Amino acid sequence: MGLLAKVAGVVLAISFMTFVAFFGRLPALRHTPVAWLHRAIWVYIPNGILALDRALTGGRIVSSAGTFGHYVWYGRHPTVLIFYVLLLSVGEILYLPGAWPRLSRSHQIAGAISIILPYVFLYLAAFGDPGVITPETHTHYMSLYPYDFTIFHPGQECRSCHLLKPPRSKHCAVCKRCVARLDHHCVFINNCVGYGNQHWFLLLLLSTALLTTYGGVLGLRMIAESARARSSIFSLWKHPKQSWHHYFILFGFGIQADVGVGSVTLLAVMTAPLVWGLLGYHAYLIYCGTTTNESMKWQDWQAEMDDGFAFRRRLPIPRKRHPRFEASWTRWPVEPAQVLVRTEDGEPPSDTSPPGEGSWERVWHLRDIENIYDIGFWDNLIDVFVPNYSFRAESQSDLERGKRRPKKTKS
Repeated sequence: MGLLAKVAGVVLAISFMTFVAFFGRLPALRHTPVAWLHRAIWVYIPNGILALDRALTGGRIVSSAGTFGHYVWYGRHPTVLIFYVLLLSVGEILYLPGAWPRLSRSHQIAGAISIILPYVFLYLAAFGDPGVITPETHTHYMSLYPYDFTIFHPGQECRSCHLLKPPRSKHCAVCKRCVARLDHHCVFINNCVGYGNQHWFLLLLLSTALLTTYGGVLGLRMIAESARARSSIFSLWKHPKQSWHHYFILFGFGIQADVGVGSVTLLAVMTAPLVWGLLGYHAYLIYCGTTTNESMKWQDWQAEMDDGFAFRRRLPIPRKRHPRFEASWTRWPVEPAQVLVRTEDGEPPSDTSPPGEGSWERVWHLRDIENIYDIGFWDNLIDVFVPNYSFRAESQSDLERGKRRPKKTKS
């Protein structure tokens, strides 16, 4: 029972801290205890330590530790990637010797596939091109999406790369390069997640979620079998005639029968929900036609709207594109219908200020703004999993506002 409590406590602590570290900044959790704990761990407590260090050493210890921590967390190096590979491989080394002989042939085949796939997708996501924008690829990425005149406006130049920013792109401060449809920089793959490799990243999440779930379920079954060797009444779902004390004693015996299988099973059971949660979050982003980076920009716009500083008006249809700042044609089936701007004083801009036409209207809610990058869940999914898929032929004229042609061609 002591071993069970220690293993479960360590695994639970690691899982919870991982959840807080990676999910605490999500806009969906901004006003929850998870966000508060994230700020406490990464802001309040470090500030307290900094104040103490300044009083004792003039800040030298925290400065050195901060430089090292910034490099570890935000520098481009394979430390976390190696840790992730070791976590998978060491867990399998501990788990398989005791579990493999007890598996049927079908489970051995399914297990082998589930073990191999995460490594395959990890390699493709980590070493594939996420969509790096260079002078040679700039024209191609400019033609993927139109500017929405809301969170992406034409004519903006990256101050580091000195290239016009294509729609939905962002400069990665870790990789020091602009990436097309950047979602985020992932330390687990030591690479950006962008237009070129997001599908591999999602398949990595899916295969890892399936692996941890499958291994956890099989491990629990083997733990139950070992526990039933002590008492035939034991089952994973506690028997009504069995006390909780007796149940946990037998469960501990089941783990101690093979500590490798038992400890890795607990790790798999406790980490699987985290992986499924991250996969579900990215599936939700695809459903909404947005990315992690864009979702934060939308939240910033909501803050401007709450303050009354956001205004919109319609864009002319058809709209003349600026040949210097916009692509003459994009594969995207929807064109922007409105322009959204903010003002410093909360007063609407002049009606003569470009772009757009008509009077400016104050906006209070995000639901009143059209996201032109959301074209329906299945088409959003195609956009992610079929790079360079064209939703309209180049010979076709610009589409009407908010409408898509049923015919689709693949470039």
